[in-house]
Formats: sequence, C-alpha cells, structure tokens
Amino acid sequence: MPSTKDKEITMNKIRKRTFEIIQTANGNDVYSKIFDISIIVLILLNVVFIMVDTFQIPTFLKTLIKYFDVFTSVVFTVEYLLRLWTAPLLYKNYSNFKSRIRFIFSFMSIIDLLAIIPFYLPMIFPLNLKALRLLRITRLFRVFKFNRYTSALHNVIAVFKLKSNQLISSIVTVFMLIILSSILMYSIESAAQPDNFKNIFDSMWWAVATFTTVGYGDIYPITPIGKLLSAIIALLGIGLVAVPTGIISAGFIEQIEQNDEKHYCPYCGKKID
Repeated sequence: MPSTKDKEITMNKIRKRTFEIIQTANGNDVYSKIFDISIIVLILLNVVFIMVDTFQIPTFLKTLIKYFDVFTSVVFTVEYLLRLWTAPLLYKNYSNFKSRIRFIFSFMSIIDLLAIIPFYLPMIFPLNLKALRLLRITRLFRVFKFNRYTSALHNVIAVFKLKSNQLISSIVTVFMLIILSSILMYSIESAAQPDNFKNIFDSMWWAVATFTTVGYGDIYPITPIGKLLSAIIALLGIGLVAVPTGIISAGFIEQIEQNDEKHYCPYCGKKID
C-alpha cells in the first residue's frame, strides 16, 4: 500500500502535468496544444451562438444552444478550478494559499469568473426575464479569454500603462475645454433656444458631438456668436481629439519595437527562436 509521501509525490506529478497542459502551449506538447485549440474553438462557437440567439430561430436550435451553453460553462468551470489548483506552480515564490489568492485577483482569473458566473447566478437568485437577457449578454466576457492565447490585449494594456501620464493630461485638457465650451454655449444660446439648451448637460452633449467632429445635428447654435463659437470649437476638436490618438499610436510603435528587440540576442544580434 503506497505511503502518504508516495501519494503526495504522485499528486505533485499530476499537478505539474496538469499545469503544463492548461498553460499556453510551448514546444511540442501535443496535449497542451489540443487543450488550447479546444478552448479557442469553444470561445468562437460561444460568440457565434450568442449572435445566432438574437434571431428568430427554430426551437431545436434554441435547445441546442442551451445545451451547448451548459457544456461550455462546465468546461470553463473545470478549467478555472484546475488553474486555481495549479496556481502554486505559477506563483512559485508564494505559499499555496497566497498563490491561489493572487491568482483569484489576477486579471485573467477575473475574466474567467465573469465568463462562468452568469451561468450559475439564475440557480442561486430568481431573476426576471430582463435580468436573464442581461446575463446572456455578459457571456461575451468569454471573448476576453482569448487574451490568454494572444499577446494583443497584453500589448494594449502595456501601451496604456506606458503612456498613462500623457493620456491623462490630454483627456483632462479636452474635458476642461468641453466644460468651458458648454458653459459658454449655454450662456449664449439658452435665451434663443430654451428647448434645445435647457441646461449645461444639453450644452455638454452638443460640445462632445462638436469636439469629436461627429455633429449629429440634433442641437446646433442659431445666433451669430454661437455659430462663431461652434466653428472655433470644431477646429480645436480636430487637433485636440487627435492628440490621444497620436499618443496611443506612438505607444504601439514603441511596444512593437520592444517586442522585436526581445526576439534578437543583444550580444550577437541573431534572432532568438
């Protein structure tokens, strides 16, 4: 009969192998690649079925989508539990308890939870039809599980972190100008158009539409001074709204260059596979 130590060694081996499989595939690990491809296919099918479910479809297809949702929810739940179980191997510098707590509050773990919680909530709390429809929409969080298999979202987050100070400065500047122009336009147009410019918030709607050069046309100035102010704000908007776009674009270029540098040896210059 195996001793407690032998059982522990066997369990650690199983945990390690499970960890290797559920992590993003590296090298020639066939089982890990099969796991990754299976999860990606399930995510894609979920997105397709969520869109199909918005149409008038036959009853048998609705039933199929329902059973598929149950199946994928169970699979994603098992996946989450396995990742929680193997968390100590991901955070090796922490104890078993702390590593699991760290995993639970990690970005991808929260995404995984948001992907499965909508399935279990109706079982715990009685929900009306409107709430159930809203929960169905939240299943789209499963799309973000793609982040585990691609660097795209990682790059986006890295860019926003890299350029956070410049972005905050530009956004605050634009927001202050929107507030200022809203107050000015309200002061100018409220007497001429009391129905359109009832308060500052109506003026703010106009300011946002003008600054972003969208120009819905539902609210617009009719006084000469109001038209002049509108023209000035529209011209300012072309430049100011483009500032955050330019900052983000520059950040992406820097991030791409950094990623390219990581694939080359800093000493010999040869490409690293």
